[in-house]
Amino acid sequence: MKKLLFVQSKPPHGSLQGQEGLDAILAGSAFVDCAVLFTGDGIYQILSLQQTDALASRDYAVTYLALADYGVEQLYCSATDLQQRGLTKADLLLNLTELDDAGVTALLHSADAILDF
Repeated sequence: MKKLLFVQSKPPHGSLQGQEGLDAILAGSAFVDCAVLFTGDGIYQILSLQQTDALASRDYAVTYLALADYGVEQLYCSATDLQQRGLTKADLLLNLTELDDAGVTALLHSADAILDF
């Protein structure tokens, strides 16, 4: 079975890329094996307790909790990017596997296709 890797690398607000990426993950999971990697500012997409009222933006982060219902269980984040932002896994909505830089590279090489949002 083909494996799609969705890379969420953009911040959650200011553009629609993050939400579009989430929609693509949910849709793609119906057809192929999907994994998700949160890197860079994309880690903020799954930050707990987001305050979006002042941004006049919808908080879609809780929708990520539905990934398990869609069979998406391979969830990863860059340990380097997490540390650079002063975050820990406890700050996030999802239980992710932290990957070092070599692990991120290996994950990228293991995918049949990569979609970056």
